[in-house]
Amino acid sequence: MNLYLENKVIVVSGGAKGIGEAITRILAAEGAIPVIIGRSENDNLKLVNELTTAGLKAGLATAELSTPDNCKTAIDAIVAQYGRIDGLVNNAGVNDGVGLESGNYEGFIASYHKNAVHYYLLAHHALPYLKASKGAIVNISSKTAETGQGGTSGYAAANGARNALTREWALELLPYSIRVNAVIVAEAWTPLYESWINTFDNPEEKLAKITANIPLEHRMTKTEEIADMVAFLLSQRSSHTTGQLIYVDGGYVHLDRAL
Repeated sequence: MNLYLENKVIVVSGGAKGIGEAITRILAAEGAIPVIIGRSENDNLKLVNELTTAGLKAGLATAELSTPDNCKTAIDAIVAQYGRIDGLVNNAGVNDGVGLESGNYEGFIASYHKNAVHYYLLAHHALPYLKASKGAIVNISSKTAETGQGGTSGYAAANGARNALTREWALELLPYSIRVNAVIVAEAWTPLYESWINTFDNPEEKLAKITANIPLEHRMTKTEEIADMVAFLLSQRSSHTTGQLIYVDGGYVHLDRAL
């Protein structure tokens, strides 16, 4: 299926690793120009160089997005280079374990900056260009906003904000034909997830317990499966879809995990 993404400039925050990397790769494969925003210039360059060597298109803007001013700087740099923005994928974030009992004010606010504030700021600064292109926004979110996890108040609250912002922006941006949707992730295998699993005494046993509760095929969601949905939502193939929270999770959140 042709998604008609050729030469579309699509910003992908956290686009060099994990889910973001998979999104960058699928967009490049579809002929788009994914532009990574991430804190590690080495990681950004490694992926961009790999894609361009393969004859695909990609770009980058190195920035620490938890610093608010950097969000505008990154968007300005992208527009200066490409002259347009056709899509925004808000993806960067980290499940940082700022709990209620174990956390504090400073950690909670820092978690919001790592996980939610830059979603707003990137969308805010990209908005004039998205209006011009009638572009689309996709927010990556987590099941923790609905299911909880324990010991991660900051991250869970930030994901609740991501979901609420998706619906709010979808409504606010109707006059500009800008569609806004979210892809909700449950258990997806990424480098960060692997690092977390390896903190347990018996990682294989812990992973087996988790996958046993994923209804569809009892396996982790592949990052490529998330990326495919994101590409679809950015494309005109989903031209009448907006304000939706779409769960790519093997039925983890809504189906009976006792199956």
